[in-house]
Amino acid sequence: MKRLRLTAWAMAPVAVILATPSASAQDAARMDQAVSASAEDQSFMGTALVAIGDDILLDKAYGSANLEWDIANSTDTKFRIGSVTKQFTAAAILMLQERGKLDIDEKVGAYWANAPDSWSAITLRHLLNHTSGIPNVTDFDDFGKWKYLPTTRDEMIARFAGSELEFAPGEKWSYSNSGYLLLAAVVEEVSGQSYSDFVEENIFTPLGMEDTAIDLTAQIVPKRASGYSPSGSGPLNADYVDMGIPSGAGALYSTTHDLLKWERGLFGGELLKPETVALMTAPSVEAMPGSSYAMGVLVTKDEDGTLIWHGGGIEGFNAFLAHDPERDITVAVLANINGGAANKLGQSLVTLARGDDIELASERTEITVDPETLAEYEGSYELAPGFMLKFWVEGEQLMTQATNQPAFPVFAQKADHFFLKVVDAKLVFNRDTAGEVTSVTLHQNGAVMTGAKQ
Repeated sequence: MKRLRLTAWAMAPVAVILATPSASAQDAARMDQAVSASAEDQSFMGTALVAIGDDILLDKAYGSANLEWDIANSTDTKFRIGSVTKQFTAAAILMLQERGKLDIDEKVGAYWANAPDSWSAITLRHLLNHTSGIPNVTDFDDFGKWKYLPTTRDEMIARFAGSELEFAPGEKWSYSNSGYLLLAAVVEEVSGQSYSDFVEENIFTPLGMEDTAIDLTAQIVPKRASGYSPSGSGPLNADYVDMGIPSGAGALYSTTHDLLKWERGLFGGELLKPETVALMTAPSVEAMPGSSYAMGVLVTKDEDGTLIWHGGGIEGFNAFLAHDPERDITVAVLANINGGAANKLGQSLVTLARGDDIELASERTEITVDPETLAEYEGSYELAPGFMLKFWVEGEQLMTQATNQPAFPVFAQKADHFFLKVVDAKLVFNRDTAGEVTSVTLHQNGAVMTGAKQ
């Protein structure tokens, strides 16, 4: 999938280029060690929670809620959750369908009177699973200019309503915050309530989620974390976005404890009928290798089981929320510094909660590989359209460079397995039956991307 700017409501950090102690099943100390390692290198500040059923294994805060006042994060600190908001919007739409107020297979125009002719074939289902073809408004070139300004719901929708569709509805998948802004507007039109009031009355209050709400910039919110962005000299105050803009695409704040209540309530049948939850979480269309998009959530099915999850990114904050329905595992990681740490740590904590092991960057050891063998890896590999990794040998060192990024050395760990030291990333070269290197797989921030040798 294409790289997303760290601006409002990114789904999840996408891999950008830039040991071996064994853990026992559900080792909470190992979980804490994994998160602490990222906190110590300043790539993560925030909170992390791991639960199996109602049994909480890890519940801890790391780093600062406010660096200028030296106030530490706590387990009840509130964080913006970005696109994790989308699953609440999807649930709101499905609640209204259960009540006979709408039909997700009905055209958008039935619920949004100002729908342009170009939307005539778009259904609510298309919006829910990002197959509408409506372009993503936060990718517009001028979004970085007007995100600072208060913008009404109708003004926001008008910014993309006149844009040409990127593809015919249902033809393919493309992540679009625009669709979820429109869905939030549908909730308001159909229910007669504001989006904020609807989710408060129908989701937060029934589940006892007292620390979750729409994050309005001007409000005084007790225990709300400040958001930061990384830099070469350390964290900086994050850029501003007016929080009246994101709505159902990414405007909520929450805590790890409230997100556990949400997962327990959603999958415990407290909000939606079992068949509706099954509809919401049914894989619909491939969104990235190994994962499909459903409605407000991604679904990964592999040899380890099923994981229903989503990431979120907004100025100064990143989030990860996942549920393994077969083992009843919930993992929530909330960060008040941008970057891929929340996603990477979330995936690692899922692995540990499932009883498997992980490898920390500090546990990797390098081996020496002769230049002749290193030369087998030379070449360019396309991981995504317009995103290449180039490898070459300088002396006895294998080097790599990603598109529009600096060159870095890579170090061998074992045959065909390499890692970087400048970032926490692993590279595995894949060979065909003849032993020729044909592709490389990048593992970074919980994402996996494979690129064929050109």
